[in-house]
Amino acid sequence: MVNKRIYLDNAATTPVDPRVKEAILPYFSDKFGNPSSIHSFGQETKAAIEKAREQVVGLIGGSVDEIVFTSGGTEADNFALEGVAFANEAKGKHIITSSIEHHAVLECCKFLEKRGFSVTYLPVDESGVVSPESVVRAITDKTILVSIMQANNEIGTIEPIGEIAKAIKMRNAELGIRSYFHTDAVQTAGHIPVNVNELGVDLLSISAHKLYGPKGVGALYIRKGTKITPFLHGGGQERGRRASTENVPGIVGFGAAAEIAAGDVNNGESKKLIPLRDKLINGILEKITDARLNGHLTQRLPNNVNVSINYVEGESMLLNLDLEGIAASTGSACSSGSLEPSHVLRAIGLPYEQAHGSLRFSLGKNTTEAEIDKTIEVLRKIVLKLREMSPLKKGGK
Repeated sequence: MVNKRIYLDNAATTPVDPRVKEAILPYFSDKFGNPSSIHSFGQETKAAIEKAREQVVGLIGGSVDEIVFTSGGTEADNFALEGVAFANEAKGKHIITSSIEHHAVLECCKFLEKRGFSVTYLPVDESGVVSPESVVRAITDKTILVSIMQANNEIGTIEPIGEIAKAIKMRNAELGIRSYFHTDAVQTAGHIPVNVNELGVDLLSISAHKLYGPKGVGALYIRKGTKITPFLHGGGQERGRRASTENVPGIVGFGAAAEIAAGDVNNGESKKLIPLRDKLINGILEKITDARLNGHLTQRLPNNVNVSINYVEGESMLLNLDLEGIAASTGSACSSGSLEPSHVLRAIGLPYEQAHGSLRFSLGKNTTEAEIDKTIEVLRKIVLKLREMSPLKKGGK
């Protein structure tokens, strides 16, 4: 009988902060006006949206007129890639990205390839790092966009975005071109410091439900001067850049979550999570033989632990953990229904079998040391049991 469930899948989604829920509730009933209406009901909700825009700016920097609210991180990524591609195709039809991007970027690139664009998929090293040099080498006079995520959602590796941005700018000057730089910051915003000006990016995607806000709302930062065409067509909402009546409760919740997250980042939430993360990593590697850590050892998200354990399948471990009341994942939530091994783990060089034996634990601000201790011990027993039944290896610690 499970007494208390342990949630270690915060990279997939986070619980809504009670303060965020409190901020949202009035906008389902009392404050229900359409923000496009000129009467007081509409102006009330319009003001709430603009406040939320200011709160998002407080988290990632920039200015309020550079923030466009979307339905989530996927739409923000699609808007960035397709919007820049179609607005600048007269100058060139070449896009650069990495082989470990989220499907929201990779599938969008495949779509653009069918529309006549060429895409370079950069390799990564064994830690999942994209080198600035590889980006520079790939840029041609036809390159209009580079999209590299700030941190990988599966293995937690943090990319050198600032260095890449500087390298792109120098290469642009050499070639006399203007290629824009987009980063997917869905996993980083609210967890590590993110500032669009310090990073030097032109576009940046974020999502509310990754930082204790509601699902179904995100934002795209678009630097002034970026040539981009609207992704949705209709009314003139979001200064004509994103048609559709705004999701007011979601946007209000996003703003509240962003404001809270900005305070948590500044007050060192990572200082709490990093010791817990490292305790989980060390506990797994010490107590379970033939296990390895995936991703960069130090340049990784403060809440991410991704391990491959030989001779057992990730799905079997996941199901057994769930029976014990522990929630984790085998990779990205968006591809959890796939039987194929993670494209990220394959890209860092893991063999098929090791990629299939992976688990991702992602901690949250409510994670406790006792939960980490229990997870280590429960996983050790599960692996021992599964290995005893495995035709690949008998016994094992």
